[in-house]
Amino acid sequence: MTSTKKDPILVVVQLTGGSDYMNMVVPYADPLYYDNRPTVGIPAEDVLQINDQFGFNPNLGAFKSLYDQGEVAVINGVGYPNPNRSHFRAMDIWHTCEPEKIAMEGWLGRVIRDIDPKGENVLTGVNFGRGLPRALALTGVPVASVAVLEGYGVLTGIQGEEQRARALDVFERMYSPAIGTGAAMDYLGRTGLDALKGADILKTAADSYSSTVEYASTGISQSLRGMAQVIFKGLGTRVLYTSQGGYDTHANQVPVQTPLLSDLSAGIGDFFADLKEHDAADNVMMLVFTEFGRRVKDNGSGSDHGSGGGCYIIGQPVNGGMYGEYPSLKEADQLDGDLHFNLDYRSVYSTLVEKWMDLDAKSTVGGNYEHLSFV
Repeated sequence: MTSTKKDPILVVVQLTGGSDYMNMVVPYADPLYYDNRPTVGIPAEDVLQINDQFGFNPNLGAFKSLYDQGEVAVINGVGYPNPNRSHFRAMDIWHTCEPEKIAMEGWLGRVIRDIDPKGENVLTGVNFGRGLPRALALTGVPVASVAVLEGYGVLTGIQGEEQRARALDVFERMYSPAIGTGAAMDYLGRTGLDALKGADILKTAADSYSSTVEYASTGISQSLRGMAQVIFKGLGTRVLYTSQGGYDTHANQVPVQTPLLSDLSAGIGDFFADLKEHDAADNVMMLVFTEFGRRVKDNGSGSDHGSGGGCYIIGQPVNGGMYGEYPSLKEADQLDGDLHFNLDYRSVYSTLVEKWMDLDAKSTVGGNYEHLSFV
């Protein structure tokens, strides 16, 4: 349950490509880390110390500062049984809560349905980015998907059959990757036009917005700025989603990962500063996740697909700190060269859905999982 009168809001940031958990939360006191990572290891003197064993990547300054304010929960060793190293399948597993079978229904689609069973508000869920992540896809549940807020609304004011057909064609191409082409038209018949309705309303969020926070021009910062605008507008949006790509660092990991984490951290820092400035931080919680971690050993230039990663819960209502056990780097404890997960990701979802969103988690995650105390 939330301690405020305002409805709880969940923001989800997906790090696409498998962000290297061991280089985000660095086990700098463990010599095995440096033995395994002669190329991509972060020097102990550079980490932003969390405690005498672990520290944040030096590019995560805003993470560290929010952590020091008690507003970041680091969830260690997150995964699921029989980990999958394919980007697409692993992301699907996170999106649908189904590690064992292929599923179409997104976990956040179910959350949106449970918040608004009659679909009365077409803006309960909003995605910033191209297409629609499968996490949000559920037939009958409208989700507005927007690239940039100011330029949104290109499909509004549709008149006449020909224009309507053209708009739906655009929508079909946009939504197909998330739900499969076969399901796309069925989905659109019920859901696409509702999502179109949200366009005009969403566009107004940028109109009355003013802030002293100056976001960077990067994609992730602009998406987070758009989210802040939507929250301030009070449109009844309860689930917001965006992603930042580029984390598949098989080669040149350090030069590739450095600006990505820098942009991510700056964007998140600005987003929460903006919320605080507008007195809107007390009912917003953010989940930052990725589909998998990387291999324990580096490959001489980067790191390859692994398992057993971490995720991060950020916000004023969070009980900050380190949760779960950081997986052992000892070879005997590894899973075929990977970190061994010790916490099911559905525990994280279950805690967010039940303890934060105040909904029945079983209908979202499809079972009972232990709750963590970060809410």
